Amino acid sequence: MNAPVSDTDLPANVERALAGFLGRASDEIVATEPTVKAGIDALSGFVLTGGKRLRPTFAWWGWRGAGGDPAGPDAEGVLQAVSSLELIQACALIHDDLIDSSDSRRGFPTVHIAGAKLHADQGWLGSPATFGLATAVLVGDLALAWADDMFADAPLPARTLAAARPAWRAMRTEVLAGQYLDVRTQATGDASVEAALKIDRLKTAAYTVQRPLHLGAALGGASPELIATLLEFGGEVGVAFQLRDDLLGVFGDPSVTGKPAGDDLREGKRTLLVALGLQLAAEKGETAAATVIADAIGDADLSDEGVETVRMALRQVGAVDAVERRIDELTTAAMAALERAHLAEPAPEALTGLVVKATQRTY
Repeated sequence: MNAPVSDTDLPANVERALAGFLGRASDEIVATEPTVKAGIDALSGFVLTGGKRLRPTFAWWGWRGAGGDPAGPDAEGVLQAVSSLELIQACALIHDDLIDSSDSRRGFPTVHIAGAKLHADQGWLGSPATFGLATAVLVGDLALAWADDMFADAPLPARTLAAARPAWRAMRTEVLAGQYLDVRTQATGDASVEAALKIDRLKTAAYTVQRPLHLGAALGGASPELIATLLEFGGEVGVAFQLRDDLLGVFGDPSVTGKPAGDDLREGKRTLLVALGLQLAAEKGETAAATVIADAIGDADLSDEGVETVRMALRQVGAVDAVERRIDELTTAAMAALERAHLAEPAPEALTGLVVKATQRTY
């Protein structure tokens, strides 16, 4: 009998699966061309250093909720399949940091910044910034390619993997579509509540919670009815997760979040927090607050003092309280869907804990 995969130490099991795969995947190409090791090391370091492991965890509990057995013959294969979601996440974050010109991630330099420093330190030809940009694009692409390999090579019956492929394909497409919608919304300047929620559902909810749950449940042979209920649950949790992220992007402690406070404002993110701030300011006739919020969006040179002024404006018009209420409403709706799902034990308790972790976190 296989040793069971521990439910209580799932992040460590995910990291074990990732480290094993990354080692196997890199051996041949590094032997052929040793110079690419620097890029592979950048990817491995990014994947194995930090991260909440939320996506594999939601997928695992989707599988357990559909009756998956951690001591059964499929457990290691399912662990590999769900762990591959972290490589999709790595691709998304590495490219996202490049798109947003972010300097740090999880308290470390972003991949494009580290690449530029390597170029400068070595005294190579050309532009360090261009080399860093190219490095981030290629390392992110490698993460996406290896995610497909890790999922497809999971030691599971062919029909089990086939059942999960619709979720896998949908997730890859939705996260890229959501990323494009986010970039396009910044470019068009659409600061409406409707646009912000559309991005939250496509870019975050589907990719962070809904499709991981779908994928895990499909690996466990879940019925279409159960998958539909899990998608409903995941949609509510996923949006609440993003709304908490929006608040942390402006009000979070950089020593905890690993990113400078106010970066969402500097990058021009049209979050629901900002959209509600502008809407409520207009409704209340708070023209000064509206101007403060509007002027901060996309201001790359926004100071810490400027961020604090925006915080005061958002609190003043009631946007912070409004987002907190939305998080509470979404959480309540998610818990109602979870109760209707009638998942196998101990999945309901574990998913309840994940809801709290996703929506009430401080990082």
